[in-house]
Amino acid sequence: ERKASSLGSGFVIKENGTVITNNHVIAGADDILVKVNSKEYKAKVIGSDPYMDIAVLKMETKDKFTPVSFGDSDKARVGDWVVAIGNPFGLGGTVTSGIISARNRDINLTRYDDFIQTDASINRGNSGGPLFDLDGKVIGVNSMIYSPTGGSIGLGFAIPSNLANNIITQLMTSGEIKRAWLGVRIQEVTEEIAKSIGLKKTYGALVQGLTSNSPAAIAGVKEGDIIVEFNGNEVESSRILPRLVAEGQIGKKAIVKVWRKNEFIELFV
Repeated sequence: ERKASSLGSGFVIKENGTVITNNHVIAGADDILVKVNSKEYKAKVIGSDPYMDIAVLKMETKDKFTPVSFGDSDKARVGDWVVAIGNPFGLGGTVTSGIISARNRDINLTRYDDFIQTDASINRGNSGGPLFDLDGKVIGVNSMIYSPTGGSIGLGFAIPSNLANNIITQLMTSGEIKRAWLGVRIQEVTEEIAKSIGLKKTYGALVQGLTSNSPAAIAGVKEGDIIVEFNGNEVESSRILPRLVAEGQIGKKAIVKVWRKNEFIELFV
């Protein structure tokens, strides 16, 4: 069987050699090698999350490393300067700069998309590398590019540090990810649907069906309901709802606001 190798970037978050990268960089790997300042270390996977595309690795060594620290990605604004560091095309440590082009980007990659878009040049091999603010704090994990040619055209996407941090903490603690769930099958609310049911603006998620004995079913959510808010957050579109639910606390009550028969109803799930 022909062997293939994958190349990516990463960054150290603990002095014991704990490394963050993208899941797609290490998915299905037999061996993982981490190169730090021309020295190579074998590494093992502590945990990974394919939905958020995050993997936590641990280098098998007693050497000490200088870690980087996370910043607050919620404070990042469109127009802020950022620096991307990585290993494009296997050339070695490379720094590029740019600005944050947009936030909360949904590019239909997974159900939990919430990317920082940047025009700092990101190329193949940059996946898993850090996106720094000018204080030297990691505010994103470089994850992918939009490109018809495979080269950077100023459309790079990074997982916000606040989202990544939550996933990393869970992976380091238990090696797995637990997300809250609602138990509904949903579709987009079109302008025609909104008009036909008396909804003044086009937003929310239309409930097509329910999983029996799910939190939604037990709380009284019904087929045909439009979920317009979850825990005080507006559901701008059906793509937003899975992300809001996943961020909910497991075992805690959440308020679901639905539009049903020309009125808003609040339910507790």
